Amino acid sequence: MNTLTNGLLLMFAPSKAWQAIADDAPSVGKVLSLHTVLLALIPAVSWYIGVTQYGWDVAGETMRLTAASALPMCVMFYFACVGGVVFLGYMVQWMSTTYGDQASLSQGIALISYTATPFFVAGVLGLYPVLWLDIALGMAVACYCIYLLYAGVAPVMRVAQERGFLYASAVFAVALVSFVGLLTVTVLVWDFGPAPEYTY
Repeated sequence: MNTLTNGLLLMFAPSKAWQAIADDAPSVGKVLSLHTVLLALIPAVSWYIGVTQYGWDVAGETMRLTAASALPMCVMFYFACVGGVVFLGYMVQWMSTTYGDQASLSQGIALISYTATPFFVAGVLGLYPVLWLDIALGMAVACYCIYLLYAGVAPVMRVAQERGFLYASAVFAVALVSFVGLLTVTVLVWDFGPAPEYTY
């Protein structure tokens, strides 16, 4: 199966998909070019269209971002998604010796990139932003991504199930810390770089 097929199969048959990914052992270039960089476009482009064309309702008033302020933010969001996959993939590989395996960078990036598939696909919700719906579905997608992480560590990283649970927990902790760091950087960028400009 090809890279995109494996990613979509994760949505419906995760065990089968993870085993196929482990057997395929895709290279870093293959995962990034045929999966990450393509799917990361979905949320970036969708949110750009959504926040500039439709906006969201706040107290009965529709708020939109200007195209000029939305573009750099969506471009940075795109690169943050791709960079986050690479960084967490590296961390997965770096931690591998602790859990009884000397993994390759390609294994780590494949695990993280495929785990993020539901997040990338759900980015289509940004085409028409509805705050309560986005939050509710965002929580469901986050839970499914966590499930995929725990289900995928053992087959992709080739460790025992018991070690896989601890390994996945460590990866999840690093991902949470990285997310908080990303939020901090976002605030700093808004203070010193492109900030949102609203139009009503």
